[in-house]
Amino acid sequence: MHYAIPSSSEEILALRQRPVDEELLAVAIAGVVRWARSEGKSLEDLTTEILSEDPVLDDVQRDWLCQLITQTWSTLP
Repeated sequence: MHYAIPSSSEEILALRQRPVDEELLAVAIAGVVRWARSEGKSLEDLTTEILSEDPVLDDVQRDWLCQLITQTWSTLP
């Protein structure tokens, strides 16, 4: 199953209706990066916002998510 990268916050939220797997997670992260860029946010703004808002992740998971976001930011055109 292939998902298109979301281009709006509504499309990102619509992903909640899908079963979670690695592909969906990757698409969601790419969508958040694309959305943040369209809003004029920097990579630092995005990682700060995401990591400060998540009460569920522990420090190791936060580092892992930060790395994924940074890698996605540098990979997407």
